Amino acid sequence: DTKVTQRPRLLVKANEQKAKMDCVPIKGHSYVYWYRKKLDEELKFLVYFQNEEIIQKAEIINERFSAQCPQNSSCTLEIQSTESGDAAVYFCASSKATVPNVSPS
Repeated sequence: DTKVTQRPRLLVKANEQKAKMDCVPIKGHSYVYWYRKKLDEELKFLVYFQNEEIIQKAEIINERFSAQCPQNSSCTLEIQSTESGDAAVYFCASSKATVPNVSPS
């Protein structure tokens, strides 16, 4: 595959429901990223994986949000109990390699 596949394209939930989104990365890519874009806000990083392992995550992951990326399966982002503030566009991306964060000295 030459593109990331994300499902569902649209997900509508009432408050206090479970919401699950799937992402199939590009074949051969070992890094998977999830982001969220709320209206009138900047794109926010949620989590990234190298293969099955979470490398970095935002504080929101492990509260009501969880993410996993099992080998030979789609990666998932799940909201355990939705709130109105969760309304957003959720993006998944993948890459072959990543650049580590570098802090200026």
